[in-house]
Amino acid sequence: MRMKGWALAAVTLCAAGMAWADTAAGQVRQCANVVEPRSVEYPWMSIERWHQLNRDKTALAAKGNVDVLFLGDSITEGWPKAEWDSHFGSYRAANFGIGGDHTGNVLWRLQNGGMDKLRPKVVVLLIGTNNFGLCGEAPEQVFHGISSVVASLRQLYPDAKILLNAVLPVESKPDHPRRSNVAKLNRDVARLDDGKDVLFRDYGPLFVQADGTISPAIMPDYLHLSEQGYRIWGNALRPDIARLLK
Repeated sequence: MRMKGWALAAVTLCAAGMAWADTAAGQVRQCANVVEPRSVEYPWMSIERWHQLNRDKTALAAKGNVDVLFLGDSITEGWPKAEWDSHFGSYRAANFGIGGDHTGNVLWRLQNGGMDKLRPKVVVLLIGTNNFGLCGEAPEQVFHGISSVVASLRQLYPDAKILLNAVLPVESKPDHPRRSNVAKLNRDVARLDDGKDVLFRDYGPLFVQADGTISPAIMPDYLHLSEQGYRIWGNALRPDIARLLK
């Protein structure tokens, strides 16, 4: 499922409002390595809606014929069609992002969504921001969750290359503690790059202005991307994907 630009607004803006609520309230849920489907009802997505999206992805996986597999949360799910087609239309690419997913949800989907039917050549992975925002986890916990997802992908798709994205920066100001948590996580995640099968890329600086702030023209809610933001991401991803497909 791919939603275009502001067609995702109702989901993304509500999600942004919820995104850091658990952290602010000090409520921590164990998500990183807890292999589970969606277990929390949110105003922007019910548990049943999540299961329907997963059934849609399962049906997509059953068709196979995917060379480039995108996996992640709402940031991945939200690719505008025009930007998706412009950057990846020449590939056999499929979008397996589901809004609100944390690493435990992705681990469950890898085991239960019929994704063993796929044989991608490249997996583009971006996951982890909801471990902070919806689970209230610390960078160390999120790192273990991302490590588990990468390990699961290596086992499921041993011949695939993994383009491991750094978690994108959040919040407008560079000194915000949430931005610092993301930066700390990414320093750890960078160690998963093995120079062979897993390629780590931090595209985050492309979304940050010279003074360290993030423009709402790129991230309207300082979490999700605008069409301009997707264009920036696509321009960065495309040469790396092309290189990994060779």
